[in-house]
Amino acid sequence: MLVKTFGGAVYGINAFSITIEVNILPGAKFLIVGLPDNAVKESQQRIDSALREIGLKIPGKRIIINMAPADVKKEGSAFDLPICIGILAANEQLPKEELERYLIMGELSLDGLLRPVKGVLPIAIHAKEEGYKGIILPRQNANEAAVVDGLDIFGFQHLNEVIAFLKKEKTYSPTTLPSSIFNPVIEDSLLDFKDVKGQEKVKRAMEVACAGGHNMIMIGPPGSGKTMLARRLPTILPPMTLEESLETTKIHSVAGKVPYNHALITNRPFRAPHHTISDIALVGGGVYPQPGEISLAHHGVLFLDELPEFKRSVLEVLRQPLEDRKICVSRAKFSVEYPANIMLIASMNPCPCGYYNHPTKECTCSPGSVQKYLAKISGPLLDRIDIHTEVTPVELDKITSPRESEPSAAIQQRVIAAREIQNDRYREYPGIYCNAQMPAPLLRKFCVLNDDCTRLLKLAMQRFGLSARAYDRILKLARTIADLDNQSNIRPEHIAEAIQYRSLDRDNWGN
Repeated sequence: MLVKTFGGAVYGINAFSITIEVNILPGAKFLIVGLPDNAVKESQQRIDSALREIGLKIPGKRIIINMAPADVKKEGSAFDLPICIGILAANEQLPKEELERYLIMGELSLDGLLRPVKGVLPIAIHAKEEGYKGIILPRQNANEAAVVDGLDIFGFQHLNEVIAFLKKEKTYSPTTLPSSIFNPVIEDSLLDFKDVKGQEKVKRAMEVACAGGHNMIMIGPPGSGKTMLARRLPTILPPMTLEESLETTKIHSVAGKVPYNHALITNRPFRAPHHTISDIALVGGGVYPQPGEISLAHHGVLFLDELPEFKRSVLEVLRQPLEDRKICVSRAKFSVEYPANIMLIASMNPCPCGYYNHPTKECTCSPGSVQKYLAKISGPLLDRIDIHTEVTPVELDKITSPRESEPSAAIQQRVIAAREIQNDRYREYPGIYCNAQMPAPLLRKFCVLNDDCTRLLKLAMQRFGLSARAYDRILKLARTIADLDNQSNIRPEHIAEAIQYRSLDRDNWGN
């Protein structure tokens, strides 16, 4: 008897349907065809053990399982449950009438328990688009799939429950989510800018960066507070929109990073990979393509501490995603695209010993070693970082002062107000949400300079030897500073502040 069940697979961050055809014929052999990987082939042993635990077994006949489309490689253990249900239905132990209405996913343990799987959110979105009535999946994944409206999500803990549901021996209610599911949760309330003593210039730079979505690099000696400041930056970013939350959750779902029993990621990601990371781990890919750290930071912050310590090849792969805000991973057997709309926040010491240009401590490095250390950050990469700012040590009097600094909430309100101005500005341009994303044609429209601003910018370009890309970055920064100042036109003081954020260009820093 031939029976079809339906599952889902993920390619990039989008899903597609897999039809699992099960036919039981005379003979004695178990075959899975349709380019299954080892995890899919091993499903026979898990299914056999799970069925025996509930008093059933795989029929001792010739069982042929075809996974269509047959020319696409099938990966992972999430097909255990649809294969198992297909075998039972083909052996007339389950009714097959309901199977075409549901997409089924889940890994089986040897005792019949259902284990959670990856990529549930994009699969649920695809199931709705394809017109399925609902999804049958492990209970730990139910909340994640229930984010999609108009789809009945049935989460089960054990194979017995799935069988009882399909036989209609017991009634189960679909998973529903409370209306407050999208409310952002403060993960660490101990991180707040009110505890940061001094560093007013750096905090201002971070406010500008968050207001316009700009990349930023901090350079300063050890212990000056670079990492502490970076870890507080998410507290002043504007809250995620529902669209941003869905996009981010899809990426984390594919990578298996969504906490079980959770629905949406409502806080902006903050990813801080170690400097020993490989280029594949950063951009994504691998034998079985997975999103990298850049994509996991989508709509959030990618923090690279001690930037010169990263391998040169790792740093250079940042160029395309910083410019295009997406990553195209091409290999001989596949080509996938991952979104990468990130804010890059980097930090570094000014030299190998860390004390070049320090106000009180003497640097022990030779001029050649300082230049060699700074040269680890290539000019093209530095050009793509909008804000360069120096972090100097804080005086002891400020450190010991009981007075609190401005809290994150107050800074965030100014950032939100600036982002609202930008949302209105780019309402007619889909895919553009902040000033850092402005293409060249919109620069000419929204960054019009008067004569004083033009003269000031020309003087800076000639004096500091800035590139054409740096020219565009200064215009975008000036537009953001004007938005924070609630000004419709860019003024000379906005240009001047934007220019100072290019003072750490490699050739003139420290002079």
